[in-house]
Amino acid sequence: MSPYLALTKPRISLMVIITAAIGYILSTNEFSLTQFLFLILGTWAASGGASALNQYLERFNDGLMERTKRRPIPSGAVDSEKALLFGVGLSLFGVFILVVQNNLLAGFIGLLTIFLYVFLYTPLKQISAYNTVVGAIPGALPPMGGWAAGAGEIELGAWALFLIMFLWQLPHFYAIAWMYKDDYERGGFKMLPSVSKNGTLAATLLTSVLLLCASLIPNFIGLGGAIYLIGASLLGVGMVLYSLKLLFSPTRNNARSVLFASLIYLPCVLGLLVLP
Repeated sequence: MSPYLALTKPRISLMVIITAAIGYILSTNEFSLTQFLFLILGTWAASGGASALNQYLERFNDGLMERTKRRPIPSGAVDSEKALLFGVGLSLFGVFILVVQNNLLAGFIGLLTIFLYVFLYTPLKQISAYNTVVGAIPGALPPMGGWAAGAGEIELGAWALFLIMFLWQLPHFYAIAWMYKDDYERGGFKMLPSVSKNGTLAATLLTSVLLLCASLIPNFIGLGGAIYLIGASLLGVGMVLYSLKLLFSPTRNNARSVLFASLIYLPCVLGLLVLP
């Protein structure tokens, strides 16, 4: 993989693109392929630029951690100044595309996402264990940006998608933080497992329960049908059960099970939402 492509965190960018696309598809009555493709391009650029800036700011911390020391900047594959310019340029390009080819609201949400991720969440990781909650806000904005691109406004459906995405990220990232808590400590990051192990387990279960509840909201606002209700309920119950297992047996393998369950949950729930 190209080191510059690696700076964009392709797997995260793919998730961002998919959630933005879901927001667009659910919001618009007149699908425009041109508008949709520009949304994908602008969203990818904004997300990739933010990821590059995040890696620039965390380059010294990443060099201390096993799971991140081979990233482009700490490994020496990309000069830090070039990574900074790449991140700024890609971010601005993404926002420009969203404003010009979609609308001002979509561009604003893209800019807000970059700002919150780079200038709030990134430094907060070294200050407070609440960083995951704060970081879930920019992570939940892409479907709202897609909705804004399609509808030209923020409607109730956009908030429902935001809430699902916000809550999904919490057990997902708590599981990752549990699995790599020692590595995060070496890197100087204040993740919740380093502050309160029992609190992490309780928070994982609580947010999984809240996610199950939030996933039912689309049915009350006309976004989901019977198939969605059944599927989202079963998937949500699965998340809760895996979180319960982690609570009663807090092992790395059980944390990995929560992580894998979350990776299955999100695409399935979003896929059920767009079923005719």
